[in-house]
Amino acid sequence: MKPTILAIAAALVAQSIPAIAAEAPPLRYDLYVRGAFNGWGTDNQLAYKGKGVYETDILVSPGNHAFKIGSKDWNAEWVANPAASVAVKLDNAYPLATEAGPEDYLFTKQTATFRFRVDVSDPSKPVLRISRVETPAGGPAVDPHANAAARAALSFATWDGKQETARFSVQDLQAPLRSYAHSTTVQLRDPGPQYALYQEDAALPRVRSGNLAFDALFALATHEMRLDSVKEIRDGNYNGNEAIPCDCFETGEKWHYVWTRDLSYAADLGLAMLDPQRVRNSLLFKLSGWREGVTPAPQVKGTPDGLQIVQDTGSGGSWPVSTDRITWAFAAEETLKSLPAAERQAFATTALKALANTIDNDRIAAFDKPSGLYTGEESFLDWRDQSYAAWIPDDLASMASSRALSTNVGHYKALSLAAMLAREQGDGARAKRYEGWARDLKRAINQRLWLEDAGMYSSLTAAHFDGAPMHKFDWLGQALAIVTGVADDKRARRILASYPHGPMGAPVIWPQQPGMPVYHNRAMWPFVTGYGLRAAVAGRNVAVADAAYDSLMRGAALNLSNMENLEWLSGQSVLLDEAHPELIGPVINSKRQLWSVGAYLGMVVRNVFGVSATNDGIALHPFVTAKLRGGVFAASNELALNNLRLQGRTLDIKLRLPALAGQGAEGMYAVERILVNGKPAGSAIKWTELAPQNQIEIVLGKLEVGDQAIRRVNADPYVESPAVFSPREPAIATLQRGAGGVTLDIAARDSAGVHYNIYRDGKLVAARLPAGAWTDRQATSTACYAVEAAFGSSGNRSHHSRPRCVDAGIEIPVTDARVRADLPLAAPSPRFDEPHLANWGKPQDRFEVGAIKVPSAGNYAVQVRYHNGANQINLGISGGVKWLAVKDASGAIVAQGVVQLPHARIEKAHTPIVYSTPLAAALQAGRSYRIEMSDFFNMSYLQSNSSFSAAGGLEGPSNRFDIYGVRLLRVR
Repeated sequence: MKPTILAIAAALVAQSIPAIAAEAPPLRYDLYVRGAFNGWGTDNQLAYKGKGVYETDILVSPGNHAFKIGSKDWNAEWVANPAASVAVKLDNAYPLATEAGPEDYLFTKQTATFRFRVDVSDPSKPVLRISRVETPAGGPAVDPHANAAARAALSFATWDGKQETARFSVQDLQAPLRSYAHSTTVQLRDPGPQYALYQEDAALPRVRSGNLAFDALFALATHEMRLDSVKEIRDGNYNGNEAIPCDCFETGEKWHYVWTRDLSYAADLGLAMLDPQRVRNSLLFKLSGWREGVTPAPQVKGTPDGLQIVQDTGSGGSWPVSTDRITWAFAAEETLKSLPAAERQAFATTALKALANTIDNDRIAAFDKPSGLYTGEESFLDWRDQSYAAWIPDDLASMASSRALSTNVGHYKALSLAAMLAREQGDGARAKRYEGWARDLKRAINQRLWLEDAGMYSSLTAAHFDGAPMHKFDWLGQALAIVTGVADDKRARRILASYPHGPMGAPVIWPQQPGMPVYHNRAMWPFVTGYGLRAAVAGRNVAVADAAYDSLMRGAALNLSNMENLEWLSGQSVLLDEAHPELIGPVINSKRQLWSVGAYLGMVVRNVFGVSATNDGIALHPFVTAKLRGGVFAASNELALNNLRLQGRTLDIKLRLPALAGQGAEGMYAVERILVNGKPAGSAIKWTELAPQNQIEIVLGKLEVGDQAIRRVNADPYVESPAVFSPREPAIATLQRGAGGVTLDIAARDSAGVHYNIYRDGKLVAARLPAGAWTDRQATSTACYAVEAAFGSSGNRSHHSRPRCVDAGIEIPVTDARVRADLPLAAPSPRFDEPHLANWGKPQDRFEVGAIKVPSAGNYAVQVRYHNGANQINLGISGGVKWLAVKDASGAIVAQGVVQLPHARIEKAHTPIVYSTPLAAALQAGRSYRIEMSDFFNMSYLQSNSSFSAAGGLEGPSNRFDIYGVRLLRVR
């Protein structure tokens, strides 16, 4: 039978439907909306809808959210304007540039669903349009506490005079392992229910305190520790965003990778004690040797494989602009204390090898011999515009040459641990060398960074050609100085009494930076608060400890999670500022942030119950304050920490509390006696004294006063008040040398209530000046100047201005006949308007400048004039790191060392050309000198970065940049 015409037509239609559905997408890769609302991950893929259009709908919480359109591996990165961020308006069409650039922003004042539509009908000219769509209705309201057997609530006053409440309940109060319901009245950071459900883990410790809320919050921390315990990790910049097997800790709900500093601080605060094997695995993941084909330069030190700690991607192209990879030592030390003996030795051997290679090369690349300090960015505060001067992002070599308190304390810890391991492993000579370096570093920190007038350490010094310790402070650096013993008891007490606390806790930096959103600036970070608590306990400061206890419990209770960060004056996970959307923040915020989880676990185990691991056992030093006893623990005379498993032993700890003290009592309770399995014991207990199962009883006795000093500050979180903010840093508009001295003109950026201080060569030479002209009549021809602003009302000071020097310097462009290089000169272009050596820096590349003569003898700063556009200023592993040598006519080396050439801003026209970090050289007049630049290494030379998606990764190491010339500047 022949088919009918209708049947034929139906068959043709049927065939056409899959043909239409199978229309090939115009892009050969998947496309994602990646931003602050999803941890810059790949949760929100744009689905192809046909006719060149991709779409996805995203439920977005209130805030001003940075985002980009990008591929899984970031090889495609689309923004509205590669030169500046764009605040996207709804329903407007935005042509996208198909090149890297700053983030765009979407603002919403309430949770809503937005449709992101990208039209790639012309793949070379994609167009973005964002519209609001109706949010699907949720299901019926759920009461998580229905039919509960027991309930509890914690209420907290808000900054604006209201109350927020967290509620807790269990179905079976007597269950060996409880299941908790936890709800909150606070507006959560991310869309989702206003409650959480979690349960205790049979393999982890649990608390019974007589306070259901306290027990629940500890269970929440152990639950989130389990959620952060993964079998594989991933990051869009590595391995094409494909999974990497690793029994590791991931960094948080929005961060699925292992970052050196996050892991290290989290482990040190609490995780290493509870899961040392997983911490060890994660620490090993952050070690790497040389990648295939790399032959280290002769100046590089270490074992042939080059095994060392990885500095994560970051400012200016990573290490050694940033040098806090050595924080790895904090975690390694705690892990070595907690690993069983059978596993400890192998890890100790690897740890010493990696530490030694790291220490010895950091000593070459990042140690400033004149000051005795290490250079590099502040630890953890790695969004340079949040905590550095406004001009620093345009001159990252000046950030690279500054010295930071937190990073230097990290180096002290690394040196101390390496010395201990070297001695333990029979390398006495190495141990002695590292012990000496650690001792000298501790002395230098106390001599160079302590500010007696402030009663605190400066967080960082100004850059080269200035170098003064600035009146800038950070809580992490101060706390680390105390807990490592860098600060003596007297200085520890002053720090704890001097660092400011807001009503919700201590900010991570002080004072706050004007014109910046909340992230590191204007923020509390629970892990930093955790270190503040440890410092307070070490310094016996009850008031500061109570502030930390309050802050950590409040943050976890109201937000249903141990959040990444919180605005510091309101305690909110996002401070919505409709009048200034560019100041909204925290800019990004993740639940179950690993170091926040570690901080909460450490607060309970290490501080309340007082249990810490030692090299041969445990120590017991509980810190229960009168406020805790009369508040959180008022309903019980006993606290219990059960099922704490250490070194194959189980510890059940009872903390017996004294009677409630009278109203207004202050202090902390002394330990009256300790019993281990019924026998009296001291506060230090060796592993050999413990059985497989142990009952430990700690009885607290008299109330000791301790220290009650705390500095309290407050302000409206929506106002840039001089009480809590610094002024904007000024600038030196002009600098002229005349017969009467050197006259400089101070250009103000803030005027009301501000005065100015002038520094010459890092020393204060004039104070409390108005803006305008000032003449230095003691000036020399080698002087360099910087200016800071200060509020008269609060004394809060700005960062220093960009330094300006009297000497104009000797500039030698690459067009000079004295320049020798293997590459031909590149012609000027609209973007690079001078001749230059383009993409110089392969290991075999040669660059020399000969026959250099200086007009007068003295100290000179030798710098390379360059541009490094390998990546953006906040990303990558391709910062230039080279060896620079100055030789005389005989070939003798006059000066040599590492110079850094970090990433610089990339502009469409007239891209700014910058200078490297300086090499100091003492030169004589009339003699002939030669400058030679050769290879050193950066993080792209490591195997761990071989799958990195950008420069220095898949296509091989990248240590290249454009050279425009050299400069010799005469300085003091």
